[in-house]
Amino acid sequence: MLPGSKNNSSPGELERLAGKKPALQLRAKVLQALRLFFISHGYLEVETPFLIPAPAPEAHIDAVRAGDAFLHTSPELCMKRLLCAGYPKIFQICACFRNNERGNLHLPQFTLLEWYRLGANYFELMKECEDMVNFVSNHLGMGSKIKYQSLELDLKAPWQRISVQEAFARHASLSMKEALKRESFDKVMVEEIEPKLGSPKPTFLYDYPASHAALARLNKKEPGFAERFELYAAGLELANAFSELTDAEEQKKRFEKEREKRRREGKDVYPMPERFLKALSHMPEAAGIAFGVDRLVMLFADTPCIDKVVAFSPEEL
Repeated sequence: MLPGSKNNSSPGELERLAGKKPALQLRAKVLQALRLFFISHGYLEVETPFLIPAPAPEAHIDAVRAGDAFLHTSPELCMKRLLCAGYPKIFQICACFRNNERGNLHLPQFTLLEWYRLGANYFELMKECEDMVNFVSNHLGMGSKIKYQSLELDLKAPWQRISVQEAFARHASLSMKEALKRESFDKVMVEEIEPKLGSPKPTFLYDYPASHAALARLNKKEPGFAERFELYAAGLELANAFSELTDAEEQKKRFEKEREKRRREGKDVYPMPERFLKALSHMPEAAGIAFGVDRLVMLFADTPCIDKVVAFSPEEL
């Protein structure tokens, strides 16, 4: 503390901070294990700017404005520009920022792990997820079986794999086609399908409908589906991954569609990320993934609340 400064923290606040020590020690070990895994697998750790002129214009993700720029919602666009420049295997662990996100699983500032590989597809990233999570678990001394909220999770590969269409058939009250028609796809996913995924083994939910492709490549054999997966463990969503779309014109059309959705909904309409689009035409085949670090720590700490695994929640500042 600087001379003459006042300590405004109450004893109760300091006790709460002290009580987080076991979770923060666990978090530090998880971060160390993640770096060890990727460095040992030939990945280059990179840092890209938090302050960017244009985020990806996705309708459901709201960026935080900072003057004439934005705090990044993900390092994705800058990392993909590095891929386009020929970097073969890169990873980054960084803070990301999103407006209107707060709850037991969400923070306006959270930590993402993203990694990208040239010459890979989304199925190869599934295998890498299995290897990485098991590496972290072993580094923590937890082995291949852990418990999360009274559920026993078997981390031993291979994990479960189920298509989105099959998940609707198994777990939802209507088909995927009907949910899309009624514009209730996301609602049914959250309320009926996601809670049933990821036990007794983590689950890869793959092949999303083309309307939910985001920045993913469409399947060449089945163009109605995107080469995208999300990863769940005990109902907890951990990751979102793609075989990357490399068609700049198609990506621009998707961005324009998302910008129009934002305009109709009265949301901030972001500038088009022109430098990313210009670089995209130079991207070889690649795959990439965003993995929630806070949620991975939640899994190993066996807590359902994200506040428990960060030093400060927004309300504690």
